Amino acid sequence: MTVPDLRVGPVRIGSIDALRGLVMLLMLVDHVREFFYYHAQVRDPIDLAVTAPDLAATRLTAHLCAPVFLLLTGLSACLYAGKHGRAAASRFLLTRGLFLILLELTLVNLAWTGTLLPPVLYLQVIWAIGLSMVALAGLIRLPRPALAAVALLIMLGHNLLDGIVLAPDQAGYTLWSILHQRGFLGLPWGVARTSYPVLPWIGVAAAGYALGPWFSLAAEARLRRLLALGAAALAGFLVLRGLNGYGDPTPWQEGATLGGTILSFLNVTKYPPSADFLLVSLGIGLWLLALFEVLPAARLGWLRVFGGAPLFFYLLHLWLVRGLYHLLLALGLAIGGSGRVEAGAPAQLWLIAALVSVPLFFACRWMVGLKRQARYPVLSYL
Repeated sequence: MTVPDLRVGPVRIGSIDALRGLVMLLMLVDHVREFFYYHAQVRDPIDLAVTAPDLAATRLTAHLCAPVFLLLTGLSACLYAGKHGRAAASRFLLTRGLFLILLELTLVNLAWTGTLLPPVLYLQVIWAIGLSMVALAGLIRLPRPALAAVALLIMLGHNLLDGIVLAPDQAGYTLWSILHQRGFLGLPWGVARTSYPVLPWIGVAAAGYALGPWFSLAAEARLRRLLALGAAALAGFLVLRGLNGYGDPTPWQEGATLGGTILSFLNVTKYPPSADFLLVSLGIGLWLLALFEVLPAARLGWLRVFGGAPLFFYLLHLWLVRGLYHLLLALGLAIGGSGRVEAGAPAQLWLIAALVSVPLFFACRWMVGLKRQARYPVLSYL
C-alpha cells in the first residue's frame, strides 16, 4: 500500500495526528502538576530529595512532549510544502511562527500568570516553536541532505557550547540567552525568562522537515525506516548516557535503590535539551509513530481529535486547568497548592487530567469539524 501523493488534494496522516494527540495529553498531565503541585521554576520535579519517585516518573513522561511536537511541526511543514510548494511553506512558517510568538507574549502568559504584564514573563514552549518555525522558514531553502546535516549537527553538537556562559552585562547576552543559555531579559515592567533556549529546538524542527519525504514511500518502507532510526537514536542515548560524559551536562549517579538509579539515568537536561534528552525522547517518539502507522484507524480516532487542533487544545487546556484550580481553591478543595507533595499525588493529577480531557475532546472535535469545512482559512493556525 502506498501513501497518497502529497502534492495534490487535502491529506492528513492519521499517525501524525494521533502521536500529536498523545503527547498533548501527556502535556495536560504535566500542566495539571504545575498548577496543582508546584512549578518547575520553584522546585526540580525530578529531584528525588524533595520529590516522590512516582511523581518524578510522571514528570518524565512529559519529556516526550516538546521534542515530539517540534519534530512533527517540521514534518507537517514538509507535507505542506509537498502540497503547496516550498515558497508557500516558507511564508506559512514565517507568519505562523510570528503568530505563536505573539500568543506566548499575550494569551499564554495571561493563562499562566493571571496578568498581561507579569513581573516575570516566561518564554516557554510556544515561544520556542514560534522561533523554530521562523528559522525553519529559511532553512528549508537548503537541499535536503544539507538540512539533515544541519539538524544533526545542532541536536548532537550543541552541548559543545555549554561552556559559553555570558553575564548580563556582556555583549551578546540577550541573543545567547534566546539561543542556548537560560537567562533573564529586561522589560519596561519586569523581566522575561528564556525558559526554552531555542537553538536545539530549531535542529529538531529541521530534522522533522528532513523526514517528510518518507511519507511518500510505501507504508512498509516507511515503517522500517522509522523503526531503524528510532533504534539508532535509543542506542546512541544508551551509549552516551552510559559513558556519563559528553551528551548531558548533568551526570547520572547511583541511587539508594535500583529505581532511584534508573530515574537518575533518565533525568536528562531539558533546558536547553541535551543531546541525550533528544536522543531518548525522539527515539521513543519515532517508535510510537511507527506503532500508530500499523494500528487500526478506529483505535486512533480519539487521539486524532486532540491532535487535529493542537493550538486550540493548548490555549483551552490552560484556561480549563487554571479555572478548575481556582474553583477548587475557592471551595477549599485544592490539593498540593502550597508546593507540598502529598501522598497519592500522581493518581490525583492523572484523574484531574482525565476529567479535564473530556470537555477538551468535545471542544477539539467541534474545532476539527469546523476546520474541515475549509471556510475559514485563519483556522489553519489552530
